[in-house]
Amino acid sequence: MLNLVGMGGTFDHLHDGHKYLIETALSISHQIVIGLTSQKMLKQKKFASKIEDYDTRKKNLENFISSINELERVKIVELNDPYGPPIKEPEYEGLIASQETYSNALKLNEVRKANGFKPLIIIIIPMIMGENNQILSSTAIREKLE
Repeated sequence: MLNLVGMGGTFDHLHDGHKYLIETALSISHQIVIGLTSQKMLKQKKFASKIEDYDTRKKNLENFISSINELERVKIVELNDPYGPPIKEPEYEGLIASQETYSNALKLNEVRKANGFKPLIIIIIPMIMGENNQILSSTAIREKLE
């Protein structure tokens, strides 16, 4: 069991893929920090006008985590850059990422190394399939709302 892992994302229209990421993090670490992407960082995302606001996304995360009785083990912080706290804080041991964000995880480890920190253990979560055997994603959900 690790002491501290991080993860980051938009967590827009919270879905089963997001829940699986969080549940996996909780199963391998005592404490988790979730970097929740700020609104200003989301302007270039596909279907950006349909992204839920920061407070809604944070509340949805808190409600889900509370529903599995683990909120005291999770800290949610606003993410204003692509990497968040793990590039500034050496105590992080792991990073939970999806297949989609694996390249960002590798870059984060490069920045940690440049900062004199140990690289993180990267745990990659496979993409979850949704309706019609399509990858479950917030982008696909937003596209349907257009």
